[in-house]
Amino acid sequence: MASVMRPGLLRQACPPAHQSQRMLSTATSTMNRPLVQQLRPAFQRSTIQKSTRIAAFHATQRNQILPPLPQKIIGTTNDPVPVPDPDYAHGSYHWSFERIVSAGLIPLTIAPFAAGSLNPLTDSILCALLVVHSHIGFESCIIDYFPSKRVPKTRAAAMWALRAGTVALGLALYSFETNDVGITEAVARLWHA
Repeated sequence: MASVMRPGLLRQACPPAHQSQRMLSTATSTMNRPLVQQLRPAFQRSTIQKSTRIAAFHATQRNQILPPLPQKIIGTTNDPVPVPDPDYAHGSYHWSFERIVSAGLIPLTIAPFAAGSLNPLTDSILCALLVVHSHIGFESCIIDYFPSKRVPKTRAAAMWALRAGTVALGLALYSFETNDVGITEAVARLWHA
């Protein structure tokens, strides 16, 4: 819907060049037209060029961010697609673990704020589940947006950065839990401040 309306909005927002030249041609003579082109505000000078650049970016394949791989068929057209071996650790078990962690965060988030900070064990479990939940979420983003066939080095660097960030976050939350008031008490203090 937005792509259908965009060219019409660009035409209304950006007047054509011949209208602005018509207005300037009556006010100035034709002898100093290059001077008028230089003195015209930058918005009027580049209106059409910017609108065509925007349309070109959205409508053509001139600016391909990640061009498609060469299209080739491995084997013959009648060969079946190779099916990978089932790996339950990255399939249904992984999905079930994600759902258990997500569901476990709901009562652990509500209980300390409803009844006060219960005990350090509940606070520690909340911190651990937050770290695991965020790690799984960012890992799925990396897997989705950095395919290993297209950008293997970028994906490996992003995964190692995620692992390092997860370890740093875990250590920081452990230090905050043992040496300070804990995450739920800190949020409660910020809430009442």
